[in-house]
Amino acid sequence: MPAHLTCQIPLPPGFRPGDTLAFHRRDTQEIAERAHGASLQKGLLWQGAPACLSLRLEPGQVLAELALDGTASGDSQAQLDSMLRRMLGLSQDVDAFEQAYRGHPLIGPLVSRQAGLRVPLAATPFEALSWAIIGQQISVSAAVSIRRKLIQAANVNHSDGLLCHPGPEQVAALGAEGLRQAGFSASKSQTLLHIADLVASGQLPFDRWQQAPPIDEIRDRLLALRGIGPWTVSYTLLRGFGWLDGSLHGDVAVRRGIETLLETPEKLSEKQAKAWLEAFSPWRALLAAHLWASRSSTAY
Repeated sequence: MPAHLTCQIPLPPGFRPGDTLAFHRRDTQEIAERAHGASLQKGLLWQGAPACLSLRLEPGQVLAELALDGTASGDSQAQLDSMLRRMLGLSQDVDAFEQAYRGHPLIGPLVSRQAGLRVPLAATPFEALSWAIIGQQISVSAAVSIRRKLIQAANVNHSDGLLCHPGPEQVAALGAEGLRQAGFSASKSQTLLHIADLVASGQLPFDRWQQAPPIDEIRDRLLALRGIGPWTVSYTLLRGFGWLDGSLHGDVAVRRGIETLLETPEKLSEKQAKAWLEAFSPWRALLAAHLWASRSSTAY
């Protein structure tokens, strides 16, 4: 018998629903997410079964419903509450960041214009890491296309018609040939399959790490893997675990945003961007999110 869970969570003053909706609106074909008005529907796996998460972002609160094609375990309600808070970035202390930098001569005006900006998270760290691997060295539009093909290839359907982002088991089942047909290069295919095996086997315990992420351990474990570099790690820590201090100096849009702030005609190198971002620790990834938001309506 399908189960339905509901949840109501208060939102802080100044919460920006558009950031969450934009992040999940990247694929205009809407095979796995639909974002219209102040509402979002997202297909995902819940305890291994297809589910549809529906959010209505109202002033001061979010109303959520999780429709499961299966049964719910005893702790599902608490898990839903925790997932929503992570996805909406509600634990991020953006007020402290804004108080510290509102008067900064370079980023102050940017921070003031985008007051309240939080970083929306993926539903799971594995989804965030999958997107990071897909997005290595390609444009957002190209990454969206490959992500769509991955979801279609896995073909995990929820009863309402949305497809669900595959988990590690479903990715592993596709194999190298299935990933190549979805548009993955041989190297990215190998990396994602290795990651899927490590997560499925518990060697990368993403679920356990979500509650109190051991940032140094996660970073070191991921960097030790072939095909995973600093940008992929910092992005995964941001979108998968909500860590706001990853240095995204390897991101082209971040470097272009810094160039705009500095009003320099010369392109910054990754080394120069890294050095510039150091001054804004422990908020480097949150500043990167501000730079993304200032440059494009497409949320990376």
